[in-house]
Amino acid sequence: MDILRFITAGSVDDGKSTLIGRLLYDSKSILVDQLEAIGKQSKNKTEGEIDLALLTDGLRAEREQVITIDVAYKYFSTPKRKFIIADAPGHIQYTRNMVTGASNSELAIILIDARNGVVEQTRRHSIIASLLNLPHVVVAINKMDLVNYSEDIYNNIIIEYEKVARTLGLKDVKYIPISALNGDNIVERSEKLDWFEGQPLLHLLENVKLDSDVNLTNGRFSVQYVIRPQVAELHDYRGYAGKIISGIYRKGDKVAILPSGVESTIKAIEIAGKEVPEAFAQQSVILHLGDDIDISRGDMIVPVNNQPRLEQEFEAVVCWMDNKPLMPGSKYFLQTNSRLVRSVVKEIQYRLDVNTLEQNDFPEKAVLNDIIKVKIKTASPVAFDSYKDLRQNGGAILIDETSCVTVGACMIR
Repeated sequence: MDILRFITAGSVDDGKSTLIGRLLYDSKSILVDQLEAIGKQSKNKTEGEIDLALLTDGLRAEREQVITIDVAYKYFSTPKRKFIIADAPGHIQYTRNMVTGASNSELAIILIDARNGVVEQTRRHSIIASLLNLPHVVVAINKMDLVNYSEDIYNNIIIEYEKVARTLGLKDVKYIPISALNGDNIVERSEKLDWFEGQPLLHLLENVKLDSDVNLTNGRFSVQYVIRPQVAELHDYRGYAGKIISGIYRKGDKVAILPSGVESTIKAIEIAGKEVPEAFAQQSVILHLGDDIDISRGDMIVPVNNQPRLEQEFEAVVCWMDNKPLMPGSKYFLQTNSRLVRSVVKEIQYRLDVNTLEQNDFPEKAVLNDIIKVKIKTASPVAFDSYKDLRQNGGAILIDETSCVTVGACMIR
């Protein structure tokens, strides 16, 4: 059974937590004792009604303020598929948390309040979904019960959002009218939305195709750990442990080690202590090479005839996640997969205006939640692919050298 990782995003009070609670509740994925506990904590509800948002808003501050602050992860399954849900905050100041949740997702559900239509946070979250190259986007127009289930309002919001989707080049965008609070079009089709010809949300989530999202062409393997047992019975054992980012690796393949460029051959592949003839993307393996080579954590093992770019200077789109502004010339650690290098942001080429989607050239600085394009120079070569071409090897983070806090999410161009 495959797993769909998806994130819910949208503006404040669009109903993200309630939607997830409704999915869990209607799909019978809540334990009885958990349901009882939430029932006791529900406030300002009519008798017998529970606050489904409490299923995801786990922090005390979230429950007191009735908002989502941190990304909450929930798990549930149906006979067709398993799901991992990330509930992202709607407040602007917590947009960086949305980046965290979306970076590991295959699908984004962007909620829109039917009363308000497309707002600034809708655009900001859509931009992030575009930059992170999410393969699938579902636009859920929520709170249809508060607009009398109006088909005209639903259609007008679609027209408004399609302009954003075309500008950003979003892929596979689907629209669905819902009421998370009442459960309309969540698990079952709603009679109140009989004019909508599509399927309910859960049906869409169960049937979205994921096989094409895994890249099996470009072999990329980032070394996480070098295994040398140093015991008599395994005197010559030298294995390179890590996760295959993309592609397929087979015994006998000719490979190059980056950044050194030294070539060798795969002598053996291990999975869970057993030797296998081949392994593919998303599997954690140990590779053995035919030659004794100086290989360290962060090095990349790739096919000789299909190599990524190896550069010390490149451009990247960055979502700035720190309260301290980014200034040209600032130095940070840059991490791509398991490789960590020193770097400097040479220049900020433009800042994206979230409302107009226009580029403001060469701003003096970038502040929290700004989306910018920068030029980065690293102290040593970095092996990467364009994020647009290979998401798994085109992402990076900037880390403050002093506090070790992640300050920027990078999509390498």
